[in-house]
Amino acid sequence: MDVEIRSYREEDKEACRELWKELTLWHREIYDDSSIGGNEPGLYFDEHLAKAGPDHLFVAVCGGAVVGLTGYIMMGSEAEVEPLVVSTEFRGRGIGTLLLEEVARRLKGTGIRYLNVRPVTRNIKALEFFRSHGFDKLGRIELFIDYTGQEWKKDLKLFDMEFEY
Repeated sequence: MDVEIRSYREEDKEACRELWKELTLWHREIYDDSSIGGNEPGLYFDEHLAKAGPDHLFVAVCGGAVVGLTGYIMMGSEAEVEPLVVSTEFRGRGIGTLLLEEVARRLKGTGIRYLNVRPVTRNIKALEFFRSHGFDKLGRIELFIDYTGQEWKKDLKLFDMEFEY
């Protein structure tokens, strides 16, 4: 399987919207919440594009089709990988690794202190993937109170404290 990792181009926008939608639908599934991402979840890609900038986005192309997307957002001396998504039918073939390696290659020598990721807590596959690629330090944790009444999973323990996720 030939995969090309290249910089984002304007003509990739629709394919990237579809990948963003696919990621959002996965989040809806793991959180059992159909409201995540709104009525047109793929359109959030446009906001991300404006925030990150097209120079910080990369796509994976296989057989002429965009099958993966990644990028990074600069935050002072840190950079955050956001997003990293590979189309469902192309997962497990090393494309995510190639995309992540492209981000690392682009950032090498830039003077950043940290490269971080923020996968949602229930995305265990993403947590396993990132940990296997060296993301094994916890820098911050986001805690919140839920006023929606949705049901949360239990039995997540950190420093002998129990959390729902």
